[in-house]
Amino acid sequence: MTPSEAVLAGAAAPAVTDATGRRIALRRLTALDKLRLFKAAGPELSQNQPWLGMAVLACSVTSIDDVPVPAPVTEQQIEAVIARLGDPGIAAIASALDPVAPPAARQAADAGN
Repeated sequence: MTPSEAVLAGAAAPAVTDATGRRIALRRLTALDKLRLFKAAGPELSQNQPWLGMAVLACSVTSIDDVPVPAPVTEQQIEAVIARLGDPGIAAIASALDPVAPPAARQAADAGN
């Protein structure tokens, strides 16, 4: 991807509004982003699928209410973004990145209910 294509792709980044009214801009993680996430998570958390799923959602955020969110590079920074997003932000991001099934429907299916 050329630099110009990267700028245009970034400008067209999806955004969602969570239940609290915050506008959250997103991007899909690249292979390099995922590799960096595994490095930040460390060997134990990289094997923890629920933690890693939340971390992927948090690392997809580029801004909240037009305030840039730097890509987290440590476990503590990932947790800080998750804390900042809270349940409403995480739910909105999950729905935006997987529009086929809302998070509640996925949880019910996983639980067998």
